[in-house]
Amino acid sequence: MTDQRIEMLSRELDAAFRNRADLYRLFLDELEAAVGLAEAEALMTRAIAKRGREVASSAFAGFGANDARAIGEAFLAASPDGGRMYPTEVERGDTHIAFRVKRCPLKDAWVEAGVGEERLTVLCRIAGAFDRGLFEATGVRFENITWRPGHGSGCCHIRLADRDVAED
Repeated sequence: MTDQRIEMLSRELDAAFRNRADLYRLFLDELEAAVGLAEAEALMTRAIAKRGREVASSAFAGFGANDARAIGEAFLAASPDGGRMYPTEVERGDTHIAFRVKRCPLKDAWVEAGVGEERLTVLCRIAGAFDRGLFEATGVRFENITWRPGHGSGCCHIRLADRDVAED
């Protein structure tokens, strides 16, 4: 594959993720108008978490509740565009792994669309439901802090830990 083609595919992949962000934003607008913000967020969160669980059933089928580090490594290895789409800072331990996502194409698209901080906070919580569904389906302990005002320029912070090991 040529470098030019690789670059074109990388741009198309980024555009597809930004399109996903636009759909989340527009679905939230429509659902909020119909059922209010709280119910709109709850509906979207349930559906997106469910999709995360569906992905986990195949992506992490060979892992268990005490494979947090391996699950995290598999997640990072499958990161779109070789990890360039979601660059992370990673902390590894024997029974845990944590990553701080430094860039998110969904958040970038929402910021570029002029979404304010309050709405951006809601959209990030909704998008984070995918990760919750994905990782909680494995049985590991999962923590996720999604972006909110004062959180910095990055995006979410995720921590996975083995279920049966005391916090380290």
